[in-house]
Amino acid sequence: QVQFVESGGGLVQPGGSLRLSCANSGAILHGSTMAWYRRAPGKEREFVAAVYWHGTRTSYAESVEARFTISRTNGRNTNTVYLQMNNLKPEDTAVYYCNTYPRPQLYWGQGTQVTVSS
Repeated sequence: QVQFVESGGGLVQPGGSLRLSCANSGAILHGSTMAWYRRAPGKEREFVAAVYWHGTRTSYAESVEARFTISRTNGRNTNTVYLQMNNLKPEDTAVYYCNTYPRPQLYWGQGTQVTVSS
């Protein structure tokens, strides 16, 4: 059974930083590339960043490149994916989710709310 548990969101001022975490488990996730996605109010969910299984290769949406850093740790039963977000902008306000990439699982976690506002 796949599980995604996102945490670390909050309210931050423009220019601030947050670090998101996603604990994920499930046999199907072994070897999977993981990604962060986000859904802003009134918009479709979009890709943010991805990290390959061994963490040596990453990919970013143009809008976050040079500001966000994705990383991961792989455990025996549970993996954790991180998203370090620096120099946050109001347009980064969204609910952030993790899932597999490039094909997300049908199941999504509850996500974690990030609000960037002064």
